[in-house]
Amino acid sequence: MLKKIALYLVTCFCLSQGFAQNISSYVLDMVHNNPGEPLTNTVFNDPEYLAKNKFTAQVINDFSFAHAAITFDKLNPEIFPEGSKERLWVLNSAKKIRENIAKAHQAGIKVYYFTDIIVLPKKLVELYKAEICDENGKISFDRPKTIEIHRIMLNELFDTFPDLDGLVIRTGETYLNNVPYHTGNNPITNGAESHVKLINLLREEVCVKRNKKIFYRTWSLGGIHEDPKYYLNVTNRIEPHENLVFSIKHSKGDYQRTFDFNPTLGIGKHGQIVEVQCQREYEGKGAYPNYVMDGVINGFEEFSKNTPQTGNKSLNDIKNNPNFKGVWSWSRGGGWVGPYISNEFWCKLNSYVIGHWGVNTKQTEKEVFNHFMDENGIEGVSRNRFRELCLLSAKAVLRGHDSADLPFDDEWVWWMRDEFLAGISPTDNSVKVITSEGQLHQAFSYWYSKGLLKKAIAEKYDAVEIWKKITELSESIILKNKEDEHYIQTSSKYGLLLHQIIAEGWNIMGLGYIGDQTGVYDAVSLASSLSKYDYYWRTYENLKQTYADCASLYKPFAFVYIGPNYHQKKGMDESINVYREIVKNKNNSVENSKDKIGLK
Repeated sequence: MLKKIALYLVTCFCLSQGFAQNISSYVLDMVHNNPGEPLTNTVFNDPEYLAKNKFTAQVINDFSFAHAAITFDKLNPEIFPEGSKERLWVLNSAKKIRENIAKAHQAGIKVYYFTDIIVLPKKLVELYKAEICDENGKISFDRPKTIEIHRIMLNELFDTFPDLDGLVIRTGETYLNNVPYHTGNNPITNGAESHVKLINLLREEVCVKRNKKIFYRTWSLGGIHEDPKYYLNVTNRIEPHENLVFSIKHSKGDYQRTFDFNPTLGIGKHGQIVEVQCQREYEGKGAYPNYVMDGVINGFEEFSKNTPQTGNKSLNDIKNNPNFKGVWSWSRGGGWVGPYISNEFWCKLNSYVIGHWGVNTKQTEKEVFNHFMDENGIEGVSRNRFRELCLLSAKAVLRGHDSADLPFDDEWVWWMRDEFLAGISPTDNSVKVITSEGQLHQAFSYWYSKGLLKKAIAEKYDAVEIWKKITELSESIILKNKEDEHYIQTSSKYGLLLHQIIAEGWNIMGLGYIGDQTGVYDAVSLASSLSKYDYYWRTYENLKQTYADCASLYKPFAFVYIGPNYHQKKGMDESINVYREIVKNKNNSVENSKDKIGLK
């Protein structure tokens, strides 16, 4: 009898341990508002909606920052003097933060504020510049006064907002668009040493003293995000704490297809959560179907093709790792400007699957996907059609943006980002600014040298054929919500037309590039493709004018990191117009020749 009881207890313990492994500690969601723009109008800002969809916490990222909403009175009352407009801005920001915290807690979820470090009041930096800045004028954690000021800042932050559950920390990028009275810079001025100093400070002041959470994002300008050796060099020097969690994107780099699964996931001795983007900033932002959670959870198609993975390749591969503590869904946002959407259906699908899977990772991706269909009234034959459409969208995006078969360098993916389509002009290295122009020039040069350029272009037409199937499927899917049903159709047409533009654009640029190398231009093929390119643009623009639920359109310009427009004159249209002129001149030459020999 005692043996049976012992066996029963051991079985119960094992089952409970196994079940615990499948329940994530954290299932977070964030709306990544565009810096410097009006805040995104979205249901994902509603904590009640997040709670209903099983998220355990809201990450608030409006780039106003909780640590920018404090006065620093204990350090120096002259930083934000009484009665000043600067102080009024701080106090109004603090009021809004308290309201956000209260709303989240009322819904039964926790709230963490997205925090760029370093961001400090301009007046503070002016007053203490000699004590906190290095020889290059950068605020540096190698200066003791900088650490002292951040201790004061963290204490005042949690004294001001005692109900705040914790902070999400970002280094590397510092967005000051929404904080008019603050300045700052990347704190990582001394490599790994800077990370160690900052993390230990946060651990001591927030995790230990305040019993609050710190999610330290490894997204930084440097190797901590994607280099296991660098990551371990930092994290192995930090004593683990249950309130300290490292937050890591699932991709080795930004949210791009063909990028490896992040090799820093599952290593070291600290808890980790995985960041996943639902409104993919380089892949339409919800303007067209793009279901990625099959790839995130089970592994992307390219991982068994042109970018084979030797280690982990999906969340399923790490979900039982003791370091895995949950997921962080970026339901909306990332990147800059558009496309802008008015229907969040595709964002809701991606966030639903990653969020509900994160709650209980024992479920398969397909099981969670089926639950989404149940809740959205997708029944009967529509279920298989909807599932097929979603899986096809991932295949279409890979072939339309990147490649499923050919070598595709990590730099080349940037040719298409946000709402912009780059051309094949070389990068102007004299202009010291981030631009997407130049990447296709490198890609076309490589493929041409290997005899692969025509194959690369053919893959873009393969993507179009998949989009035609997606559009056909969209016409026969029935949903409970008729607005969503219509948007599936509109967004599928959008995807088809955009990728028809891309295919013809690549074909024109490819034919032109070959002509540039050989001196012989196929004017007939160029003219035919130019006619189709122009037609698809007109039809694409008409789609926007015809359907109210159509997202804003892509633009044939290269991205450039200068607001407010974020594009330059270079881009797909500029490249194509070069070959348009060549065709025009050749036709004029033929006509002139006919006239000279009396054929006209």
